[in-house]
Amino acid sequence: MEQQKVDMFLMSYGKYFEGHQLMMLRDKLTTLDDSKFLQLQAANLKDPTTLLIVSIIGGHFGIDRFLLGEVGLGIAKLLTCGGLGIWTMVDWFLIMGRTREINMQKVQSVLY
Repeated sequence: MEQQKVDMFLMSYGKYFEGHQLMMLRDKLTTLDDSKFLQLQAANLKDPTTLLIVSIIGGHFGIDRFLLGEVGLGIAKLLTCGGLGIWTMVDWFLIMGRTREINMQKVQSVLY
């Protein structure tokens, strides 16, 4: 794939991944063909900052976990009212990292 496309993708979606993953991602993207790149753009990556805001506002009801695709944890969080608030507060610190992990898993499923 062209270096310009790779740079544009990393500029647009760089905050969706951990910093240490970006170099590996850059290397994989340069060897990628254009058909896989179109699949990668349609991968529905989540913005970690948006998930943090959702977690602060609606984390008590498990909305953040539902958006990540973790339905079981979302139901558990909903039924326990966010673990009586404790789970909700812990998620405020962990949700951005978990979002980046899930984004990387989605990208790896397209790349491999």
